[in-house]
Amino acid sequence: MSILPIQNALLPNLSLSSKPSSLLTLKNPFTSLIPKTHKKAHSAVTMMSMEAGIGVMATKLGMMSLFEPGGKVVPVTVVGFKEGNIVTQVKTQATDGYDAVQVGYRRIRDRKLTKPEMGHLQKAGTIPLRHLQEFRLQDIEGFEPRQLGSIGAGTTPGRVYKGKKMPGRMGGTKTKIRKLKIVKIDKDLNVVMINGALPGKPGNLLRITPAKIVGKNIPKS
Repeated sequence: MSILPIQNALLPNLSLSSKPSSLLTLKNPFTSLIPKTHKKAHSAVTMMSMEAGIGVMATKLGMMSLFEPGGKVVPVTVVGFKEGNIVTQVKTQATDGYDAVQVGYRRIRDRKLTKPEMGHLQKAGTIPLRHLQEFRLQDIEGFEPRQLGSIGAGTTPGRVYKGKKMPGRMGGTKTKIRKLKIVKIDKDLNVVMINGALPGKPGNLLRITPAKIVGKNIPKS
């Protein structure tokens, strides 16, 4: 079992993306509370194209202000790390056709996962994890987004309602912000304070990756 060192995985310049999730908003974000439900969590693997390195997953906790040495007030978003960021699988060109590292985040009860998901995590020798994320080590071709079907474009409703079994529903989209700056790292509280506002509400899942900077960590073409 390998645990990604947070302090080494975070760089001064970051790219962050968020997606609405079912994380709880806790008064104490580091208290392990699990909702009392028997619904399966389904830790589906999310894949992304990545060149600059392996990232980590975190939880948005909220916003606050900090004072710089010169007296300037800086708004920051507080990002916390729950139990996880454990390497669950390493993929290579020889075994899977591409190079990637799969990371798991946020411990949950084993009964909330399916048997195949539990088998996958047990094979890696890790604890039950809610989120699985693949960080690819090279660019790959993506897929074309699905197109909206006929649902009265230009008239009412003009969109796909949430819950409708059609592509193109509103909400649930990912947002990415590039090249953000870390203002402060608090190792005692296991939080990172990042300059500016991040997408999503407190409790949402964030994926933090090293920023792609041509000439610095990305070779010039």
